[in-house]
Amino acid sequence: MAGSSLRVLLRARCLDTKWYAVQPQTAIRTFFCSGCRMGLDEDFVSAKERLNALKEDPGNEVKLQIYALFKQATVGKCNTPKPGMMDFVGKYKWEAWNTLGDMSQDEAKSKYIEVVQGLAAAEGATSPQVADTESAGTGKYKELTVHRDGKMFVITLNRPKKKNAINYQMYEEWGLALAEAAESDATIAVVTGAGDYYCSGNDLSNFMNIPPDGIAAMAEEGGRILKKFVSAFIDFPKPLLAAVNGPAVGVSVTVLGLFDIVYTTDTATFHTPFSALGQSPEGCSSLTFPQIMGTAKANEMLLFNRKLTAAEAMERGLVTEVFPDHSFQTEVWTRLREMAKLPPVSLRTSKGLIRDVDRAALHATNQRECDLLVDRWQSDECMNAIMNFFQQKAKL
Repeated sequence: MAGSSLRVLLRARCLDTKWYAVQPQTAIRTFFCSGCRMGLDEDFVSAKERLNALKEDPGNEVKLQIYALFKQATVGKCNTPKPGMMDFVGKYKWEAWNTLGDMSQDEAKSKYIEVVQGLAAAEGATSPQVADTESAGTGKYKELTVHRDGKMFVITLNRPKKKNAINYQMYEEWGLALAEAAESDATIAVVTGAGDYYCSGNDLSNFMNIPPDGIAAMAEEGGRILKKFVSAFIDFPKPLLAAVNGPAVGVSVTVLGLFDIVYTTDTATFHTPFSALGQSPEGCSSLTFPQIMGTAKANEMLLFNRKLTAAEAMERGLVTEVFPDHSFQTEVWTRLREMAKLPPVSLRTSKGLIRDVDRAALHATNQRECDLLVDRWQSDECMNAIMNFFQQKAKL
């Protein structure tokens, strides 16, 4: 920039031209800092507009982070009283904001811009493979896809951007898909996941946006949904197989005890963090896991949140066989297609004979587990644990 142009710009920025003449370096710093701040403010406004234009829900963890950064950027340090115990949504928001502490408003604006830009980039850069998979979820199913592969009925959990977390809609659709598979002429049913996860368990946004006077109703409805969901696995009449293509968490792990075969990639992990979230086992795991792996090893998972590798899960009997990740898809689906060629009536009859041994006990266990969870979901301990989970996510 020419010297004369710089002087003109500096005079435009500095009303006191005599002060500029005496302190040119300070004036230059003031000019550039002011310019940077104006640019930051403009980018912040643009980010707000860009956020409103996004089509996909980023999830409650990210929304909490965005809310907190926005408040810090526009108001500063958290200056409001902590909401009451029963105002769960208000508490989540307050905690997310309060954890930012003394972060400056400019830093909060920069982080806000960074988060929004990341969301926009991710939305614009969806890979063709994922986009095709998601667009397939039309008609009866929105959160999963179903298709026939010869005599296989394949159910694919299809929320890859949410790590196939189970929301209420997916609970309902998964049960419907199992019913459809049972009524079809398919010999076997197979469950797998889209993307890099098999399933990340419950979508904890199921616990968000609940008014203080609606917690009991939410818990009761959740218990009803879970009982119906698990019952569909207990009573599924055909061989049910899992092709675990990545990490599995929570209820997606516990119901594996009700599958007939579980094949997994060697990169998968199996995690049931119930006590960490103030909850308790479900999916009949309080019965099936001790039966499968012994009480001590089951307790390590169900009580103390032990995450198993694929090899450990096979050693404990939860998994049938582990395949190298690079050949998992080819080897597993080739084997499943061969299994689907077996006589269907023979398979169905044998499956019923095996299941009838403990069918009644499984249903009774499912009822007890759901009753206990209805109570746990209404407890301060559970709500505080879930709130802490969201706080930790918001800090990332």
